[in-house]
Amino acid sequence: MKTVSIFNTNRWNRFRYTLYAPGYDLVGRIFSKSRNKSIRELEIYKGDEVLIVGAGTGLDLEFIISDCHIMATDITPGMISKILKKNIGLRRNLNAQVMDGQHLNLKDCFADKIILHLILAVIPDPVACLKECERVLKPGGRITIFDKFVPKGHAISLWRKLFNPITNFLFSDITRRFETIVSETNLLIESDQKADFNGNFRIIRLSKEQN
Repeated sequence: MKTVSIFNTNRWNRFRYTLYAPGYDLVGRIFSKSRNKSIRELEIYKGDEVLIVGAGTGLDLEFIISDCHIMATDITPGMISKILKKNIGLRRNLNAQVMDGQHLNLKDCFADKIILHLILAVIPDPVACLKECERVLKPGGRITIFDKFVPKGHAISLWRKLFNPITNFLFSDITRRFETIVSETNLLIESDQKADFNGNFRIIRLSKEQN
């Protein structure tokens, strides 16, 4: 499910999110309630290895318990710098690295819990990203997703088709179907809840079967 748009590349994402980094939190905090709810769905425990893919400026950190291990990744160096600065005050057990979410430089079965917030609609190949998360997730582990998708069972509306070139240029694709993405994996859907903007955003919890 690769997008052919010239604006959906790692190079373009690095460029635009480097520009957005200084003011990212002003917009990103609109979704604080949903971020918090999504993370609570994971049931993170003391000592868990938690992976955040596409961590941005680290807006999820404040909602994660302090006695777990957090690996935060992002394709944009400027975002990683913001995460590290933010963590000076939060003092989480954090390792933040520049990394492509489509090719995670992490060993198999690394993480107990994975957070994918506002990344699957942005990353060039969301299937590759979710497959990588499946690979690095421990059996029995969970993934939580908060993002914008075409509502389940709905056709892609005309307004989405018309505005997608603009939104794809500015921030993300608004025509992606979660059901198509997850069908390329063996992950199990545990819950799927409507979230912001009248359900155009969803909070979805996945799990990986025990061996």
